[in-house]
Amino acid sequence: MEQYVGLDVAQKETAVCVVDVAGTKLWTGKCRSIPTVIAALLREKAPDATRVGMETGPLAVWYWHEFKRLGVPVVCIHARQAKAARSLQVNKTDHNDAHGLAQIVRTGWYRAVEMKSLESHRLRLTPGPPAARGDAHDAVQPGARHFEDVWRGLARGQGIDVFGAGARAGSRDPGDPPVIDTLLGTWCEVQRQIRQLDRALHHTAARHQPVCRRWMTVPGVGPLTAVAYLTTIDNPTRFRRSKDVGPYLGLTPRRYQSGDVDQTGHISKCGDRLTRSLLYEAAGVLLSRSRAPSTLKDWGLGIARRAGYAKARVAVARKLAILLHRLWVDHTEFVAAAA
Repeated sequence: MEQYVGLDVAQKETAVCVVDVAGTKLWTGKCRSIPTVIAALLREKAPDATRVGMETGPLAVWYWHEFKRLGVPVVCIHARQAKAARSLQVNKTDHNDAHGLAQIVRTGWYRAVEMKSLESHRLRLTPGPPAARGDAHDAVQPGARHFEDVWRGLARGQGIDVFGAGARAGSRDPGDPPVIDTLLGTWCEVQRQIRQLDRALHHTAARHQPVCRRWMTVPGVGPLTAVAYLTTIDNPTRFRRSKDVGPYLGLTPRRYQSGDVDQTGHISKCGDRLTRSLLYEAAGVLLSRSRAPSTLKDWGLGIARRAGYAKARVAVARKLAILLHRLWVDHTEFVAAAA
């Protein structure tokens, strides 16, 4: 008899609900939020489980890979989709959430979330070669800029122009307040850490990832963009067409159609925010700073003349996403005239 299971995962306990093919509840309960414990419970309470549903969350990646290793037929559902499907429930409880997830996987009214490999996650989190801290780099840079602004304001309040003409880089005057020395040391340490992240990032992209070296020949695409794109897509074969990468990264417009109404809105901004923003920056470099002639640049400048520079950057960013995927799949080099 086919069985379907819903898991409402929490930090300490996980609510479990088992239903049959008709949707009848067979068992419900809780257990510790440990993959091996949950897998053992499923072997006892749902030995014929066809699908085990869970939703995205902070622990989803680890749970998904552990369940796959333990032979559990797990599928991951986007939290927003699961919330919409369970919105008709009067009471929101852990058991009701687990029951709702079980019904979702039973009916098949969902689209499973593609889980990236653990290596891709490590590539974005582990410092130094052979990894690079794409997410950490993205987090440190705004903090450094904010600290610099605060420091500048405090120093000017003491009549010191830290970054202006005649500023003393890495030094202080004996008459300066002691806090200036502390702030100067902190700022220098932050800058040193940023340079270390940049070196690790470039080391990864240039030496340990051949596909990143090919991508970096595209105007505007640097080490950070290449590594972010690599870890976001993870497996290029999961896209049937290269054009599907654009919607996956949220670079295609939303559409609302009902009867006589047919509206096209702004881009959806789905998918990975870091990769999308980096592709947008790369498009800006390609259009405004790159002097190398290319078909892609001419195409983007044509859109800029007709529809404006902002729309042109989005269009070129989408084209870059498609181009990088095609170079990845075909194992080819970038040719400016054919871009």
